[in-house]
Amino acid sequence: MSVSVTAPNRSALKLAPASQTVSAGASAPRLAIYLHDLSGGGVERQSLVIADELRRRGADVTLVVHSLRGPLLDQVPAGLPVVDLKASRTIDDIPRLAEFLRRDKPDILLANFDFNNIAALLAKMITLSSTKVVICQHSRVADPFLSLERHLYRYVGFAYRALAPFMSKAIAVSAGLAEELHRQGGIPRRRIVTINNPVIGPDFAARAAEKVEHPWLHDPRHPVFITAGRMVPQKDHGTMLRALALHRRTMAGRLLFLGVGPLEPELRAMVTELGLEDAVDFLGFRPDAPAWFRQADAFLLSSRSEGFGNVLVEAMGCGTPVISTDCVCGPRDILDNGRYGVLVPPGDAAAMAQEMNEVATLRARFPSELLHQRAATYTYEACAAQYAAVFEALAPQRAWAARA
Repeated sequence: MSVSVTAPNRSALKLAPASQTVSAGASAPRLAIYLHDLSGGGVERQSLVIADELRRRGADVTLVVHSLRGPLLDQVPAGLPVVDLKASRTIDDIPRLAEFLRRDKPDILLANFDFNNIAALLAKMITLSSTKVVICQHSRVADPFLSLERHLYRYVGFAYRALAPFMSKAIAVSAGLAEELHRQGGIPRRRIVTINNPVIGPDFAARAAEKVEHPWLHDPRHPVFITAGRMVPQKDHGTMLRALALHRRTMAGRLLFLGVGPLEPELRAMVTELGLEDAVDFLGFRPDAPAWFRQADAFLLSSRSEGFGNVLVEAMGCGTPVISTDCVCGPRDILDNGRYGVLVPPGDAAAMAQEMNEVATLRARFPSELLHQRAATYTYEACAAQYAAVFEALAPQRAWAARA
């Protein structure tokens, strides 16, 4: 299996044929992390974080990708071996991944995403490899929104049931997803582990302290709400905009919108229909999002479905109160049933508007110290420790030792 470098940051990547990614007889645990590509999403970022943190804990880690592409290429940790399967479709990954397992014989293969999870399990099945396959579930099993876009998502739960014998562990990023893995995926509870996402890194405080400028941030007469996320159906930003319109009957609040997505034209049209042209500003994708969160009066999340909800943790890490829908999976766990933020019913614009009207009281109800404390439970280090515990149990013959 050959690997070529076509990315602009080729000097930062250590790319190697599968047969050269680990040292024979090494005492360190040998891990492979498999994902689709290096797009700029939360799963890809998390995979790079976990890879780097586990290397710090003494593991030999190899990154395996369906296709070596995406904006996170320049964030691959220095010296991390990368295997590019160079496949055009996920189904084509299966024989190539099987060959990787035969040649490298990693102790553990950690897969991410529904279809990549299935590909990893099928590769294990056809090779009868000794590698322990661990899947990580980041979104709902057979998510109804994803099923509308791609009908094959409807069969994810069935595939998990059929392939469960080849699955050593299943990691869910929230308690709600853990329950779905059991109920819809047929995975025994004893094989399911809940590990929340790593969100707060060593540089988070510095990122949040960066200076950003917008005229609305300096006008105390108008509360400023902020949101961030892809403009897709499951985020239900329409409910948020309707809530803002209701809120503005009482107060002159404004909304800063960070993010892009296929529904942006529709949402911009809705802003016009609701007469919110002077109250909503679409800022696009912003890599400095925490700095914006820090200066807002409250963060809003209107999702009907979440796997976890990283943006809630980021907002709390900035000391900013949050108003979130109590949607399936994620927010209820993060906010601990309302202890650390406001929960409202999904799709209920009136309920969200009512809480927005109380924006002046939010910082007293949810002090920044309390929010910082809660966000600190989702650090890179804390998350990596939980992954390491799972992997140590699966590969007890290997020695975990901190590297210099």
